[in-house]
Amino acid sequence: MRRHLRHYIHRHEPKGQAHHHLKSGIGAIAAMLAVGGLTVETGIPLLIAPFGATAVLLFGQPKSPLAQPANVIGGYLLAALVGSLALQFLPGIWWASAIAVGLSIAGMLLLRVTHPPAGAVPLVAYGSHLEGQDLFLVVLAGSALLVVIAVVHHLIPPRHQYPLRAPETP
Repeated sequence: MRRHLRHYIHRHEPKGQAHHHLKSGIGAIAAMLAVGGLTVETGIPLLIAPFGATAVLLFGQPKSPLAQPANVIGGYLLAALVGSLALQFLPGIWWASAIAVGLSIAGMLLLRVTHPPAGAVPLVAYGSHLEGQDLFLVVLAGSALLVVIAVVHHLIPPRHQYPLRAPETP
């Protein structure tokens, strides 16, 4: 039993350096301040919970395929499309949001734009007043802003290559 439990509590992340972790936290703070500030200035509700999870990937795991710009923006747009369609055709039916989450995940995997935080967008659509064009505006503007901030952030030493470069073709 004890040996089996070890698989659940083992940490697979490599140990990092404190100054890298501090830089990641500062980057996330700056990104959330920018998104929140844009919310205040425009009145567009850009400060949605999935963006906090996106910040974890963009600033804490920038080399992850799940944190790359195509995944972030593409995953959010696909999930917004699925969530909006579900809400349009099945309004007020709570279980449709569960189906929309599953379809969003399947679509992201199929299109190779998997971004786990985007899986929550159909829940945002059902649990808020955001739908249709408003949902698209929020996820496009917010995800693009987070990616731009991440690109600039990772140019500051200690640098990380972000976004990852595509392999060169012969």
